[in-house]
Amino acid sequence: MIENLSHTSQSPETGCRATASSDSDTVINRVKCVQRRMRSLDKVKSELPVEDYEIITEEGRCLKKERKEGVVSDSFATSLANDQLKNDVVLEGTSSGSKAKENNRLPCWSHGSISVIGRRREMEDAVAVEVGFLSTRSGGLKEYDFFGVYDGHGGSSVAQACRDRLHKLVVERVEENDGNVDGVMIDWNKVMLESFKKMDEEVMYGNRAVVGTTTGSTAVVAVVGEEEVVVANCGDSRAVLSRGGIAIPLSCDHKPERPDELERIELSGGKVINWNGQRVLGVLATSRSLGDEYLKPFVISEPEVTVTKRSNTDEFLILGSDGLWDVISNDVACHVARKCLDGRIRRPPQGMSNSQKRLRNESGSASKMQADHHELGNESLAAEAASLLAELAIARGSRDNISVIVIQLKTSACCMAERVGNCQDEIRSQKDQNDGQPAI
Repeated sequence: MIENLSHTSQSPETGCRATASSDSDTVINRVKCVQRRMRSLDKVKSELPVEDYEIITEEGRCLKKERKEGVVSDSFATSLANDQLKNDVVLEGTSSGSKAKENNRLPCWSHGSISVIGRRREMEDAVAVEVGFLSTRSGGLKEYDFFGVYDGHGGSSVAQACRDRLHKLVVERVEENDGNVDGVMIDWNKVMLESFKKMDEEVMYGNRAVVGTTTGSTAVVAVVGEEEVVVANCGDSRAVLSRGGIAIPLSCDHKPERPDELERIELSGGKVINWNGQRVLGVLATSRSLGDEYLKPFVISEPEVTVTKRSNTDEFLILGSDGLWDVISNDVACHVARKCLDGRIRRPPQGMSNSQKRLRNESGSASKMQADHHELGNESLAAEAASLLAELAIARGSRDNISVIVIQLKTSACCMAERVGNCQDEIRSQKDQNDGQPAI
């Protein structure tokens, strides 16, 4: 492996800092970085449910990974390390995290998100996080947080429009339907149906209309309140709730081969053609989306809405694009996220990769870029979970953009320990300052 590393001309692995002044030191640093990365991912894989599965590498080679008593084969680990080094660009994107909230009455304890380009040439995903986007006084003050994952196709314009606009449409629909939201139960099904319909009209015909009729985006959004979790899904992105250690899907993928979707498409005069997978008219691999004017009325923008009452056993919620779910099952995703949130998996400190620096410089506005992990005072465990899920999807062969949001719904023991530790540090610091002041 050292010989391979010494001949590569790419920049250091994401998360590593090259500080050596000689080629030999640089090689040593990069080897250490690969070893840290391998240990982190090996720890994840050693704790995953025992199963056999195949990984498709960048060159198209198929590696069979046999799991026996939680041991990961050396060939898999070596291939994964080399694959990560050769494809630094796969981690190009944005990530964010939030510190734990001080008020336990708020909808969620913390959240973290990441959106990476993966092995695609262009980034077409978008992620929206709007904390406290809606407040009501029905039965006391209630606040709602909004989270959305938008998987664009044919370009990123529709996904970006949804990121900037859909949560505002939800607020407008709530106010229009109820006059005001004080003392009134919100009809979330009606609100979401109208919001998605309005969003679809705006991207096709309104002032925000995008260029081209072949651009569209899937959308899975979650409105998290103190008493319920509302999920609206249009397309093949997905929302999964972890409750009492069990993965519960809160959405159902809209695939053309789904029996009810196939019947609807055919009744509207369309066809589902097997062209590198089941596709509407042989073109689109999802049966519902926002935009895609050229495939109307076969592809619709109507979401499926679920309203789930919150339970004391709710742990966290995962939203992700199909770049995640195509290679990682619901159970495995929840298993990995749970380990992160409990503090049993900790990723090594990371810096910003060259590709991420370029992305930030090209954005022209730091306010539009979500904070990277190393910029957070206390790195969110939810952000660590989101990042690790994205890396695991890449390691398992995902070739799509990957967007993940992890929303922590209750306080873990690890979070409480960190919070207590931070409070103790603040008390000591204040005490030291007081001791240093002259007596009056």
